[in-house]
Amino acid sequence: MRRKDNGMDRSSGIILHITSLETPYGIGSMGECAHAFADFLKRARQSYWQVLPLGPTGYGDSPYQSFSSFAGNPLLIDLDLLAEEELLTKEDLSTIVPLSDPSSVRYEAVQADRKRLLRAAFRRCGESERQAVRSFVEENGEWLSDYALFMALKERFHGASWQDWPEDLRRRRPGVLEQYRRELKEDVAYHCFVQQRFSVQWNALHSHAQDLGIQIIGDLPIYVAEDSADVWSHPELFDLDEDLRMCHVAGVPPDYFSPDGQLWGNPLYRWAAHKATGYAWWLRRIGALGRWVDVVRIDHFRGFRDYWSVPVGSPTARKGRWRRGPGLDLIRKIQNAYPDLPIIAEDLGLLSGSAMDFVRDSGYPGMKVLQFSFDASRPGRGSPHTFSENSVCYTGTHDNTTLAGWFDEGMEADVKLAKRYWGLNEAEGMVRGMIRGGMACPSNLFMAPMQDWLGLDAQARMNTPGTIGLNWRWRMRPEDRTPRLASEIASITGIFGRSRKRRKYGKV
Repeated sequence: MRRKDNGMDRSSGIILHITSLETPYGIGSMGECAHAFADFLKRARQSYWQVLPLGPTGYGDSPYQSFSSFAGNPLLIDLDLLAEEELLTKEDLSTIVPLSDPSSVRYEAVQADRKRLLRAAFRRCGESERQAVRSFVEENGEWLSDYALFMALKERFHGASWQDWPEDLRRRRPGVLEQYRRELKEDVAYHCFVQQRFSVQWNALHSHAQDLGIQIIGDLPIYVAEDSADVWSHPELFDLDEDLRMCHVAGVPPDYFSPDGQLWGNPLYRWAAHKATGYAWWLRRIGALGRWVDVVRIDHFRGFRDYWSVPVGSPTARKGRWRRGPGLDLIRKIQNAYPDLPIIAEDLGLLSGSAMDFVRDSGYPGMKVLQFSFDASRPGRGSPHTFSENSVCYTGTHDNTTLAGWFDEGMEADVKLAKRYWGLNEAEGMVRGMIRGGMACPSNLFMAPMQDWLGLDAQARMNTPGTIGLNWRWRMRPEDRTPRLASEIASITGIFGRSRKRRKYGKV
């Protein structure tokens, strides 16, 4: 994928979040299982691996509700790698809660295990490890200092949101901050250690993927969580009142994902304040992710042009209104700062003509989702043969059901249209036929979730928008990643000209 000419090599890839990898410890990690999946992608002749946001998850275990835009998720740290460094013992690993269902993440148990074991690893740090952490803090102090204190304070106040902390802490009175930095010095150091270990393991995984010619696509949520180090440390950049409370929150109006719209609840931006700084916070945020990955997918990209503002307390997103965002002013700043960083614009939803023009004018490839491409009430409109080359075709995203689920649960007329359009049949299989069609479409990049390559039903979907409790849990089974599947994927990739010459990729 090339940024300067806004074009992409014809290629393909697979979507699989790190949490969905198979390990014996309840959740995927950045160790052997992740390296093995990168090897699988190479055998399957894929060029891209797309993951969900990598930040520490908060409300609802959602990667789109993170405690920080810059930190990594401690749950993804591989425990076996820590054991190899003698920071954990076999006895430590034997205390992990046994799996009851290896195909689903049990977040409560995983979080308890990780906190206990990462604390044990921190206590075993020798001088060389502590020096490495000190060097990491020096390199990343711009965000890490506030983040580590934020997490230490959350633990001191039993997980309470910063909005419920003592007033002097809410308002970051300098004397009080220094007092707590002294009191919580060891806890702050622990969170710095965790971030340093995340960085080491992620960089090793990223380097391994690059050596194989695999580019990693990272995901950047447009909004941050209210209960985050970002909002606590920079309230002036967010649309808060004098009491640091939100008056309006983010969401989207009714669309094909939800008849009531989606009420995300995130704080909105004070865009005038961002512009006054030359969008410095945004440039740091884009650059930080760009150093972790090879391609950035910006979620809800149209929100940069205009965004849906919903009054706090509204039961649904229906009563919001459109407000103007920074538009191309911010986009050009990003492009000038990172001219070689490829970016994908997530442009799903019911877009107006001006919003579609905004995506086009940015030069970034937008997204086309096959499950939305067959509308029997408007046959031919948005059909895959009309996709532009400068686009990314997806069978579905983390917010969609699986292809098998769509064939079971989708509108009957739409499903029939898809079957006629591609001549789908039982001999090939409906899901495989749909993937074949996506591979054949004009979009230069084709992406499919691993669940679709495995032919899984709706129970394997990653997220159902507007719900909490059972999302972000799906995991691949050890027996799913087979040489036969890699060979099958490689074959269809070659047929439709999506295999390309392997090369290594640099960082931002």
